[in-house]
Amino acid sequence: MATPLTADQLLAALRAEGVTVVEHDGWRTHNRNQAGPWGPVNGVMIHHTVSSGTASSVELCYNGYDGLPGPLCHGVIAKDGTVHLVGNGRANHAGGGDPSVLQAVITETYGDRPPAPHEHQGSAGAVDGNTRFYGFECINLGNGTDPWPAAQLDAIERASAAICRAHGWGAKSVIGHLEWSDWKSDPRGFAMPGMRDRVQQRLASSPAKQQPAAQKPAAPRYQPFPGTSFFKTNPSSPIVTAMGRRLVSEGCSAYATGPSPRWSEADRRSYAKWQRKLGFSGSDADGWPGATSWNALKVPYTK
Repeated sequence: MATPLTADQLLAALRAEGVTVVEHDGWRTHNRNQAGPWGPVNGVMIHHTVSSGTASSVELCYNGYDGLPGPLCHGVIAKDGTVHLVGNGRANHAGGGDPSVLQAVITETYGDRPPAPHEHQGSAGAVDGNTRFYGFECINLGNGTDPWPAAQLDAIERASAAICRAHGWGAKSVIGHLEWSDWKSDPRGFAMPGMRDRVQQRLASSPAKQQPAAQKPAAPRYQPFPGTSFFKTNPSSPIVTAMGRRLVSEGCSAYATGPSPRWSEADRRSYAKWQRKLGFSGSDADGWPGATSWNALKVPYTK
């Protein structure tokens, strides 16, 4: 058992393990601590969202829904491997589960899998997993056919290892929701024993050492997000050209010529391709830049 990591400790652990992190407004104090205890913690639980699209999935996990207020996890792992932090503290993700599974996680004495669960939320013998586990929701439809990109699986491995390393746990402290509750099936589409093998291999080596500050190359400077309204004014700006060049390099071009400084329908269609590449869909992939997709594009700074 361990004291939960602070927000700063969690962020540092993820970054040290090479995780790409997006911090969402208020995540450091966004929790359900008023509903019950947070900690001592014993492990990491992996889920799938049964949703598609990064922006809408992150919003769902941040806010929750009627009957189950957010946060619904601590981090949302997108298809591109980005981890979106939405909560710090108790989160509504695990619910009730089997005490024999909890004991197996604490002692890390089980074999390939923890014992099969026979309890669930509301059953007489269930224990509260929201107290005991960090939770990561991974964007996937959960139908067994929605793919798990290599970048997403790598981020699950890295995020799990980061928390285990910070607490001195082994990979057997990482379980899926289906291994906790007999009502659950997530994550569906990859096997948790294989993921634990990956986590254990990562824990067997040290995370990459940071270079001394004097030897670090200058960090690239990227264009801050100018706001969606900037593009809707039909601007003529070198920012538009720089954006278009990045879209072309990402294989998201809908340009017949250019790109050019003047925002055009070709820019919007190209940007929509980029949003879909990131996993956005529907109105979240309408071609109008938003902060999350813009930051992921890494447009070079233009004066």
